[in-house]
Amino acid sequence: MASSADRSFLFGLMFTNSDEAVINKKLPKELLLRIFSFLDVVTLCRCAQVSRSWNVLALDGSNWQRIDLFDFQRDIEGRVVENISKRCGGFLRKLSLRGCLGVGDSALRTFSQNCRNIELLSLNGCTKITDSTCNSLSKFCPKLKHLDLASCTSITNLSLKALRCLVNLNHEGCPLLEQLNISWCDQITDEGLITICRGCHRLQSLCVSGCANITDAILHALGQNCPRLRILEVARCSQLTDVGFTTLARNCHELEKMDLEECVQITDGTLIQLSIHCPRLQVLSLSHCELITDDGIRHLGSGPCAHDRLEVIELDNCPLITDASLEHLKSCHSLDRIELYDCQQITRAGIKRLRTHLPNIKVHAYFAPVTPPPSVGGSRQRFCRCCVLL
Repeated sequence: MASSADRSFLFGLMFTNSDEAVINKKLPKELLLRIFSFLDVVTLCRCAQVSRSWNVLALDGSNWQRIDLFDFQRDIEGRVVENISKRCGGFLRKLSLRGCLGVGDSALRTFSQNCRNIELLSLNGCTKITDSTCNSLSKFCPKLKHLDLASCTSITNLSLKALRCLVNLNHEGCPLLEQLNISWCDQITDEGLITICRGCHRLQSLCVSGCANITDAILHALGQNCPRLRILEVARCSQLTDVGFTTLARNCHELEKMDLEECVQITDGTLIQLSIHCPRLQVLSLSHCELITDDGIRHLGSGPCAHDRLEVIELDNCPLITDASLEHLKSCHSLDRIELYDCQQITRAGIKRLRTHLPNIKVHAYFAPVTPPPSVGGSRQRFCRCCVLL
């Protein structure tokens, strides 16, 4: 996609009425169509109003392969999505309706019927949609690879059952599904997710943060069925334990990013398994995992991912972490950022020592200022905790 400056230049070049006939004569339609392909949705719509010939070019389906309507979310209604689907048809590959609150099941059924080559679809925050939408996608969109249903709170296990690839019915489901985001869909349980794991063996990214009902059964299902998994986000899934993460780590060796924030039951045992079996780990969030200790970080810092892979580690609100953990991480040469907010046993001296080994690392932490003793005969001055970017 061209930059805004490039789009303005192109639009200025093309939108001069006096030159419009000349341009049409001098440039072949194929070249004009190529120029139109660099324009955004708004500019294409403006160009469509210049003349009949430009209307045909601007509304050509090949210019509408990737559409992001997020900037227009307050105005988008179902009929707009239906019109776009009829215009684009099989050309459309990527569509973002993130935050389009007015779009519902009926419009997405029409969309599914018309845009059967869709590969990436974001419905993040489209709160009107229900399981009916996933039934439509399952029936008409077999090429779907990336699906974002985050915060679609009416979605249930029935959606996941519809999306799975049915082994004996090759024309149903979404067999190519690689990325699925159903975070904050709080009606989802083990039953639906296990179905997805068993039917979608290409799955590489799964985001289920905020799905508080899921248990270790999901981690076992992922380990047994999804060896290509690279990204797992399970923040605030408080029922997950070391047992489940052990099975996951021992089978999913391609894991690169894991968000385990507020998985409050995990201990150093999980870190030991990740350090042994997941050599590609790059980003790990352990914020609010209050049972993690320096020993777990020691194993992580000596594992195969530590020297060349690990880039980000988040340890906010891990009260047992001390400066010893920073010593264990000093050999992680790719480490770019570490989060240490509310780690009360971490000191400025410990961070300074870490920086002698990793001078470019970004350390985010804060320290409460020293509160002076109350003055004699006067009221004590109040100090608030202040954040410090170290």
